[in-house]
Amino acid sequence: MGKEGRMTRNVGSTDRAMRALGGLAMLACSATAPFVLAVRLATFAAMGTYLLFTALAGTCFGYTLLGKSTCSSEPGR
Repeated sequence: MGKEGRMTRNVGSTDRAMRALGGLAMLACSATAPFVLAVRLATFAAMGTYLLFTALAGTCFGYTLLGKSTCSSEPGR
């Protein structure tokens, strides 16, 4: 976490764009996939929402756990 208690950004601009596109695609799949509603919500909608959230926030919890970053502003990672 950063000095103000906020998460440090660890998702670069290209990664954010790909996450946003993937999130939108997953949400579209949750509306159109030929599966039971519970399955669509548990898989496609949940994953799409997470991808969109990380794209907008610029922070990925998984990257934080692994100590990784795709931001070019942090050399050495």
